[in-house]
Amino acid sequence: MQAKAVAKQVRIAPRKARLVVDLIRGKDVGLALAILKNTPKAASPIVEKVLKSAIANAEHNYEMDAEGLIVEQAYVDEGATLKRFRPRAMGRAGKINKRTSHITIIVSEKKEG
Repeated sequence: MQAKAVAKQVRIAPRKARLVVDLIRGKDVGLALAILKNTPKAASPIVEKVLKSAIANAEHNYEMDAEGLIVEQAYVDEGATLKRFRPRAMGRAGKINKRTSHITIIVSEKKEG
């Protein structure tokens, strides 16, 4: 059985969020939460919130035990990009892309054996 949580249109670049998500993939949820608490990246609190949501979904919707869960899948997809322009020298304009992410975490029960 699997439980899933998704955060869409999060205002952080996918490249930066993937660095944090790669740290917790395949880990026990208790260890994953500890890793996220101690990781000094801007994406850490966002990913932690999504992980807690996935754990709550597992407990509430599927009656799974929170202690026996692992992070089975964790990935970051690219969302919509906000396009902005900044004035530059000699009348030119510099393009600024403010990227967004869709963060997905799937937790499941540990396999016996």
